Amino acid sequence: MNRSQPIIIVALLIVTFLVGSSVYTVSEVNQAIITQFGEPVGEPVTEPGLHFKLPFVQRANMFEKRFLEWDGFPNQVPTRDRRFIWVDTYARWRITDPLLFFQRLRDERGAQSRLDDILDGETRNAVARHDLIEIVRSSNREPLDTATTGLDEEEILEPIEIGRDQITTEIMEAATAAVGELGIELLDLRFKRINYIADVQQDVFARMIAERQRIAEEFRSEGRGESARIQGERERDLAQIQSEAFRSAEEIRGSADAEATQVYADAYGSDAGFYAFTKSLETYERTMDPDTFFILGTDSELLRFLETPR
Repeated sequence: MNRSQPIIIVALLIVTFLVGSSVYTVSEVNQAIITQFGEPVGEPVTEPGLHFKLPFVQRANMFEKRFLEWDGFPNQVPTRDRRFIWVDTYARWRITDPLLFFQRLRDERGAQSRLDDILDGETRNAVARHDLIEIVRSSNREPLDTATTGLDEEEILEPIEIGRDQITTEIMEAATAAVGELGIELLDLRFKRINYIADVQQDVFARMIAERQRIAEEFRSEGRGESARIQGERERDLAQIQSEAFRSAEEIRGSADAEATQVYADAYGSDAGFYAFTKSLETYERTMDPDTFFILGTDSELLRFLETPR
């Protein structure tokens, strides 16, 4: 082997290593800051592709171009009307000036910590300036149909002046002013959860249950009144029907009795003896049977036709 070949190989390796150390790649989702001995040099690199730097001396620090997430911790916050609630928020942000971001915050961990301070603080301030109803509602919506709910309109829709959307805007404006010198942009902020603390929650539920029970009792009372009214009308109609039926039955019975009396009178008038004989036979038929014994005197009217057959 030629003695110069190892030297050439070592030289090629050194050149390759130097070239590899001087080249870096910026993707479509990243942007870079070049630092030399920990201090930034030059302008931020935002164009994707291959770029060069001094090997060993300079370092490429990558930062996201995409939207980043901030998820706050639930905080116990008092409202203006002295209601203690848990407030949980989240936000979206992005790095707009990587050089200023690097100088002020260094990395995303530092940015998250700074956002914790700013957003949590502004959220506390905004919640403490407003009543609970303004935090949980966003507008004065149209009233419900009070005829079906049984509630007064004032109980359903207590008017609000601000609303949750406006409170969110206040937090955004205050936080945007605070993060303006950090090289980041706050894109959006929302309330993720609003709830009473455990000590107050049970009392609130008890009041809600009592209110619903009151409404239910009103419905039941109205139902009982309506039931009594319907029952009274039913009994009145039934009594009227029975009265009319009794009157009609009595009229029919009276007419029948009158006709029967007339028939009896006509029959008696045409042949009184035959009529008496017929009525006596009917009496025998109704009163006598094989199992019945009669003890009668000889002067009994019942035996008159038996003793003197015609």
